[in-house]
Amino acid sequence: MSTSWHDKLLGGFRRTSDRLVGNLAGLGGARLDEETLDTVEEALIASDLGPATAAKVRDRLAEGTFERNMEELGIRLVVAEEVEKVLRDVAKPIGIDAFPRPQVILVIGVNGSGKTTTIAKLAHLFLEQDYAVMLAAGDTFRAAAIGQLKTWAERIGVPIVTGPEGGDAAGIVWDAVKQATAIGTDVLIVDTAGRLQNKRELMDELAKIRRVLGRLNPAAPHDVLLVLDATTGQNALSQIEVFKEVAGVTGLVMTKLDGTARGGVLVAAAERYGLPIHAIGVGEQMDDLRPFDAREVSRIIAGIDGGKQR
Repeated sequence: MSTSWHDKLLGGFRRTSDRLVGNLAGLGGARLDEETLDTVEEALIASDLGPATAAKVRDRLAEGTFERNMEELGIRLVVAEEVEKVLRDVAKPIGIDAFPRPQVILVIGVNGSGKTTTIAKLAHLFLEQDYAVMLAAGDTFRAAAIGQLKTWAERIGVPIVTGPEGGDAAGIVWDAVKQATAIGTDVLIVDTAGRLQNKRELMDELAKIRRVLGRLNPAAPHDVLLVLDATTGQNALSQIEVFKEVAGVTGLVMTKLDGTARGGVLVAAAERYGLPIHAIGVGEQMDDLRPFDAREVSRIIAGIDGGKQR
């Protein structure tokens, strides 16, 4: 029997919610004085939810509208409400609305973030929505990246435009847009180099790709997606900072939320940067990358499922 998306979310965020529940353990029934409120705030920061969200939860609990000896479940319900407020503003699927077609999506991210697999999963998601998809292997820096993307394209049955290792990424993108336009492709997903060791080199390459795209379609690229590995925790936040500067990120995809206790960084990223989070990955299967519902995820993170305390 196939596992539902809700069950996958439960599994993917299990360690995150267990960590948060563990950090809040023993606070139920305690008097909500300054010391207890400080402890709650510290527990949330330790759960990677970020200082801003932790402070908001603390302020809510300090308002005086709550009973003086609040149970732990009540505290976690407040956490869920505040997390939902943060995620509600950023949980936005990618809309395929470019005209003329194709909608060009540049995918960026450091090597090892799951970028290539994420491109395949995004392509699969769009195919499910009856969009015609093409891939472009713009990460010419690594032969392995080209080979991996070709394998994925064959596996999911979409065309791909490639070039030689060390080739001109902008030239590949030019060819891909021309081909995608000719055959009426809806979505062109472009892989890009993930090296950050030389930011200037990467910035120059992306600028060249943008110039080429601009000559073919002034609106392109329509999206610049940064793929983040949740297991890196706070390092994922610093990647957003760098790639915003280098590449003009328009949205995020967070992967590897399965099997990590660092899922709270999803909330911290939303709170700090406010960028759309288009999809999250909670497993290895092709359909394990999806847009998400803010209320559902916030309640799972807070250790609440269907109103029941775990």
